[in-house]
Amino acid sequence: MRSITIVAGIVLAFSPLLVSAQGRMGFALGTHLPNASCKLESDYEADMIAIKKNSGSNLVRMYSSADCECVPKVLAAAKAQGFQVLLGVWPDDKVSMTLDKYAVQTGIDGYLDQVFGVSVGSETMYRKTFTGPQLLEAINDVRAVLPKGVKVGTADSWNKFADGTADAVIKGGVDFLLANGFAYWQAQPITNATRTFFDDIQQALAHIQTVSGSLNAIEFWVGETGWPTDGGTNYGAAIASTKNAQTYYDDAICGILAYGVNTFVFEAFDEPQKPAAIGDSGAEGDERHWGVMTSDRTPKFPLTC
Repeated sequence: MRSITIVAGIVLAFSPLLVSAQGRMGFALGTHLPNASCKLESDYEADMIAIKKNSGSNLVRMYSSADCECVPKVLAAAKAQGFQVLLGVWPDDKVSMTLDKYAVQTGIDGYLDQVFGVSVGSETMYRKTFTGPQLLEAINDVRAVLPKGVKVGTADSWNKFADGTADAVIKGGVDFLLANGFAYWQAQPITNATRTFFDDIQQALAHIQTVSGSLNAIEFWVGETGWPTDGGTNYGAAIASTKNAQTYYDDAICGILAYGVNTFVFEAFDEPQKPAAIGDSGAEGDERHWGVMTSDRTPKFPLTC
């Protein structure tokens, strides 16, 4: 294991909450090639081979299951390569909800061992698309069409789990919750990024455990975290660079994994075809250079923790 710089005060906050085993790591994965065409099964296999070879991980996270008809292709690739996949349903409007739900319902037959679970929504409470009760209704709607035993949950910004917005979801019987945390999008300098990230995730986890009344009734994950590399845009004091991305990976991502927190890294590969993202201040930020590997699957720095 590489040397990890730990922020002492924040780590102490995790200590009574978590087991000592290493957390599991996964990677966010897109559905398109750099030329914007849809990935084929062989492309997903190549992605998975690169991820496992360079990081040891065998888990990826998807978003919209209807996008590029990805479910049968990515699950077939996962079966061939010994991976699991967190599938996604985008419930923000009736059309996407219907299409994604159908894609999952019809696409997982024969691949249940490859399905890690289904995440219904990605930051829907953060964007104020849904209230907690409305999101829970969407989650239960999706759960109703899935085989028994398939885990169902949601992903949202860490602060929506910490401030009570998600309490109905926490109390509603979900199997897992994914808290997204980006010190970069909070305009933090790299020198304070790990502290900020650890503090954010600790707040989310502590509130989930308090509301659920259990330390482990709900499986907890960091749903997304990462840092942009060379070619990305700066965001306030957060400077995009491969050097800073490596520091964040070593200290924040490997650090929180070492304390038993399961974590999805955003993201596996650069996506040069993507549009700009919008940060907390409303300013645009580049999302084309967030990969820990280039779009041709070359690692930018060592990825084993």
